Amino acid sequence: MHSMTGYGRAFREIDGRQLTVELKSVNHRFLDVAVRAPRSLMFLEDAVRKQIGARLSRGHVDVFLTYRNLRTDARRVTVDRALFEAYAAALDGVADVGLRDDRTLMGVARMPDVLTVTEADEDQDAVLALLRETLDGALDQLAAMRAREGEAIRRDLSDRVDAIERMTGEIEARYPETVREYTERLRAAVRELIGGEVDETRLMMEVALMADRSAIAEEIVRLGSHVRQLRGLFDSPEPVGRRVDFIIQELNREVNTVSSKSQDIPITRLTVDMKAEIEKLREQVQNIE
Repeated sequence: MHSMTGYGRAFREIDGRQLTVELKSVNHRFLDVAVRAPRSLMFLEDAVRKQIGARLSRGHVDVFLTYRNLRTDARRVTVDRALFEAYAAALDGVADVGLRDDRTLMGVARMPDVLTVTEADEDQDAVLALLRETLDGALDQLAAMRAREGEAIRRDLSDRVDAIERMTGEIEARYPETVREYTERLRAAVRELIGGEVDETRLMMEVALMADRSAIAEEIVRLGSHVRQLRGLFDSPEPVGRRVDFIIQELNREVNTVSSKSQDIPITRLTVDMKAEIEKLREQVQNIE
């Protein structure tokens, strides 16, 4: 089981090219990848999405790419000769004011916009290879953190499922007693009303109707089945978030049915406690992949 929350970072330098990849993931119903990169690296976006999609199935992932090219061929310097000649002509026009003409190459270089520095076209294959290696490193860190968070969530979910199983057992054990208590209350009420002996046949018919309306054997069986399914999913190495979420909905449906059938205060209290645990399960399952 893995959480959808995590962080990973990796840095690589190959042949004068430096790349830092940072990943931050949070909860999301599906896999949603947002890439933030310099414009010169936008050609990598599709490769980033595919590589992340091969490792993750759910979560919103922010990807930050920071790139530096330190190679000597990474930039080009060009001279705007026409602009320089325009500067020179303008300076020649004021040469008669008596100022010393100290034009030098470095002076020319300081003239605004005479020299222009541009980024050279990237070797896309080289940058793509660098991305794949760096992104793998960041994904390894992200996956490790998501696994640690997932284990903590698994323990919490397991504890809550154990509590639900225990309360299901208490309800199952309590139910026969509710029938006996109902029988005694009904017998006492009828005696008080008629002031004589109770027609046991009619009494048992009423008790049978009550027992039929309030029977929860099927719900108890399904609750036990859901608990077993959840435990199996908790131990699965595959992404299980959606399936766990569905089973928790079914778990809640069965508890609601038991609650609606119950005419017994102790059972009603137990179903309220079970609903509280289920609500916490629902909150936690939103965090798992």
